[in-house]
Amino acid sequence: MPYFIETWDKPDHQQVRAAHRPAHLEFLAAHADTLLACGAKLHDDGQDRGGGVYIVAIEDRAEAEAFIAADPFSTAGLFERVSIIRWRKAYFDGRSFLA
Repeated sequence: MPYFIETWDKPDHQQVRAAHRPAHLEFLAAHADTLLACGAKLHDDGQDRGGGVYIVAIEDRAEAEAFIAADPFSTAGLFERVSIIRWRKAYFDGRSFLA
């Protein structure tokens, strides 16, 4: 089953996010086959909320932990907190996966 990973940035770390964004985007591109979806969390006005969400096609927790630990945002010390939750794909891309 895939995993849902949510991250929260440390306060006042926008400069860390900006400095490591190019490497983060390269990391995402290199793992495009693993990503079901991902993106930054935003406030309703579109401003950066300081964190992100990843839904990854990974089958065990250790692999999910290794994936987020290898993200350049993580290695740069951007994240204050990371949550990793196993996720059941019930509906995806307009299709039902329910039995």
